[in-house]
Amino acid sequence: MFIDTAKIYVKAGTGGRGCHSVYTDKYTRYGIFDGGDGGRGADIIITADRNLYTLLDFRYNPHFYGKHGGNGSGKNKKGGDAEAVVIRVPCGTTITDAVTGCLLRTLDYDGDSVIVAKGGRGGNGNQHKADLTPPIPGEEKELILDLKLLADAGLVGFPNAGKSTFITAVSHAHPKVAAYPFTTKTPVLGIVRKGEEAFAIADIPGLIEGSSHGKGLGDRFLRHIEKTRMLVHIIDMSGTDGRDPLSDYEVINRELKQYSRDVGRKPQVIAANKMDCGQSAENLRRFCAVVKKKVYPISALNRQGLEELLEAIRRKLKTCSH
Repeated sequence: MFIDTAKIYVKAGTGGRGCHSVYTDKYTRYGIFDGGDGGRGADIIITADRNLYTLLDFRYNPHFYGKHGGNGSGKNKKGGDAEAVVIRVPCGTTITDAVTGCLLRTLDYDGDSVIVAKGGRGGNGNQHKADLTPPIPGEEKELILDLKLLADAGLVGFPNAGKSTFITAVSHAHPKVAAYPFTTKTPVLGIVRKGEEAFAIADIPGLIEGSSHGKGLGDRFLRHIEKTRMLVHIIDMSGTDGRDPLSDYEVINRELKQYSRDVGRKPQVIAANKMDCGQSAENLRRFCAVVKKKVYPISALNRQGLEELLEAIRRKLKTCSH
């Protein structure tokens, strides 16, 4: 199951208590204050892990607590600092304070991390020849985790255009494939490899007219292509169910622009899918007469024309900014 948003509660550890201790022996008339300080409570750290792809775990485990720092003891012994609690999330996760709405950090790359709740400082012992100070509680926060897939290229198009069939043919991803619309209900990430070269491609659930305003949950899907470097526009050139490929192309591009100007400006490679069907050749001729751009005819089902399309994607990625 793909979960792209989660709410969690974190509470860092409280510092340890300082010690009140007086050292005495037969040579010490008044005694020596030697109470150690308390240790620091555990920080809560969130770090990005490239091996994770969903926030599903946080649906069942939304609470995280740091351990308290160790208490100080005599002979000026400081209590031990508690080990930090590390929460691992997928790359591309945005962390927002649920109460203030403040954006804390976006973790885009493997190993990126941020301390979201600091552990409390331990109390002072009487070794400082002063009154004991109480330990400081750790910070506590409610956080919103929001995941946007990090992919080099995003597949866009109407439902049943063949995007899932395409990503299955070119990568090891295995989305559900069936001959009816809205088969894909969650984004799917696949890796396309050729020799030592590789790029990530995201299969975005089918968009429809009104997606930019939330129709069919389209706004939730569109946000996953905000971080892609380019788009691969898959068009059902067969005109299934009486659809017009040219109209589909215009509708999708309009929805992209209405959602975000930056998304609407992303470089595109156009793929005319289902060229193995009867009306596709005529529809492609009419489409190319209006759309004065390079179009790559393919049949994802029969795996025809895919290598030329993938090479075009590779070339386009080399010219796109990261």
